Amino acid sequence: MKQIKWVFIVFAVMAAASIMGIGVAIGEKSILGVIGSILVLIGVMGFGFKTKAKYRANGQL
Repeated sequence: MKQIKWVFIVFAVMAAASIMGIGVAIGEKSILGVIGSILVLIGVMGFGFKTKAKYRANGQL
């Protein structure tokens, strides 16, 4: 059985929280909240994919 990569769990939780933030911002009718949450989501997802590629290149995944 492979070991859990905790960093990816953190990325997944942060991305899910950002998606929830989009929903809350829509409910509050806050354009800045929606834009901010989308930017955070893009950043977290991008950094997660970058980290995954680095792990794959090093043979750790």
